[in-house]
Amino acid sequence: MTKTEIINAAFRVWGRNFYRKTSLSQLACELKVSKPALYRHFLNKQALTAAMTERFLDDFSDVIRVDFENAMKADDADEGISIIVKGLSGFFARNVYAMIFSMINIYERNIDGHELLVQLKSRGVDFNTLTIVVNRKYKGDDAVIRLIFTTLTFLMSHYHRVKKTMYNPLSDEDIQRITSRINKTIKNGLGYSAGEAELDFDKLEKQVESTPLDTEIEPFFKAVAEAVAEAGPWEVSMEMVAKRLGLSKSSLYGHFKNRKDMLRRLFMSEFMRMIEFARKGIHSSSNNAEQLFLGIYSIAVYLRSRPEILIAMDWIRTRRLDLGKPDKRLEIFRLFEDVDIETLRGASDEKKQRASHWILFLLINILTHPDNGMQNDNIRLLYKFITLGLGGFTK
Repeated sequence: MTKTEIINAAFRVWGRNFYRKTSLSQLACELKVSKPALYRHFLNKQALTAAMTERFLDDFSDVIRVDFENAMKADDADEGISIIVKGLSGFFARNVYAMIFSMINIYERNIDGHELLVQLKSRGVDFNTLTIVVNRKYKGDDAVIRLIFTTLTFLMSHYHRVKKTMYNPLSDEDIQRITSRINKTIKNGLGYSAGEAELDFDKLEKQVESTPLDTEIEPFFKAVAEAVAEAGPWEVSMEMVAKRLGLSKSSLYGHFKNRKDMLRRLFMSEFMRMIEFARKGIHSSSNNAEQLFLGIYSIAVYLRSRPEILIAMDWIRTRRLDLGKPDKRLEIFRLFEDVDIETLRGASDEKKQRASHWILFLLINILTHPDNGMQNDNIRLLYKFITLGLGGFTK
């Protein structure tokens, strides 16, 4: 058994569980060795994690270095952006476990971002290249880059999930298909025209803010939400919730069957409350573009009023959380399908649902970002990107 074999196994074993648990016992079992045998190669789990980070950075840099160099040489900004997006998409399409590692450890800021950029630059990949390329044609380069990466992350992870690539690697045709989809979405969004997407944001925001919002929920759900926000959905326990309520754990079983039932009912209840409020906003206008913004802004208002729910939803934005089979009566993700989006007319239910998931994914990312994520300007930028793609930011 070599260090390389241990690192490869760690990507697989911990990746399959989305890093919810990262025990060396799991790893030893996968490799069919004793736990002490691992210590002959790595002093502890932290040393192994550091080695995994080095491996990821080496592999990532080797694949995309040339793409970043070519992007700088491109005459057109869109061409340069496309080169980088295709390079990133291709790498993550071929490496599902690298994708999961980046989502959990980098995307969620478990690894210092500045140090990461320094390490990549030392390997010949300067992410400032993307800023330079974007800024040639588009204003608001920081927001644009964040939305580009968030869209790439969502669509790639969605495709991996649908295709079950942990067991069935993507074909070259599949890779071409998802890379093309990502590029098209980033460039055009939902494909609105500039005229369609031009709105009176002040008026629409005041319209939503004047709608009564009932933020009072059952004490039991409030306690669950606060516990999830603090510990995360995998670490939260019924004991934690019972303690918040001043009850015994046995008393809690009178309200929830088990931990999974407790989490499921919390998320289902909150999604329904949030969507009910958003639909009030959507139905307050007959203009399709206004309806889309009203829906987005209504969700933002709701989640701003419930920070513990926002944090809890951020946990499930990039990781799988098994809450059992969905209740078909609760169409919790069909909110934006109420809006008559021309480019989605006649589209499959799967495509419509993917668009709804994408919008919600972007919105939660914006709201939880530490860089002024709660400001209205960011919601407006988000709307422009969703409807127009990069075209919404032209200088």
